[in-house]
Amino acid sequence: MAYIGGENKPADEHEGPQCPFCRAREGDDAEGLVVARGEECFAVLNLYPYNPGHLMVCPYRHVASYVDLTESETVEVARMTRTALRVLADVSAPHGFNLGMNQGAVAGAGIAAHLHQHVVPRWGGDANFLPVVGRTKAVPELLGDTRSKLAAAWPEPDRTRA
Repeated sequence: MAYIGGENKPADEHEGPQCPFCRAREGDDAEGLVVARGEECFAVLNLYPYNPGHLMVCPYRHVASYVDLTESETVEVARMTRTALRVLADVSAPHGFNLGMNQGAVAGAGIAAHLHQHVVPRWGGDANFLPVVGRTKAVPELLGDTRSKLAAAWPEPDRTRA
């Protein structure tokens, strides 16, 4: 309900202290739920996860559209997404994943001004009656604990590959 009510959502679509991804980019990793950092992108846990381990890969640069990414940002978003899949598979053993980007508010982007790729681990039966009947989602692990596990399992970046 906090998410639906707009908690932590920026008042406008401009870069700076209003953007939660820009705040996470500049702040303390544990406090900002940053799991890993690359040269041009970072992985951060979703503050309002669909499932445990739901994270997002964001460019450091405040950019709204995938087509506005540089070539190197595009490659790093892809590599970091692939690493996120591997780390989540090792740590949480999900049965599958949802990957996606919502471009624009009309397409479902909660933070439309700062591009982010969702990586959502999925398990059989994870969409049970609670979200439908109880209008709530059970997430059995604290975000800080999830962040610690994923950050510990994240490999050091291999910057020697092209």
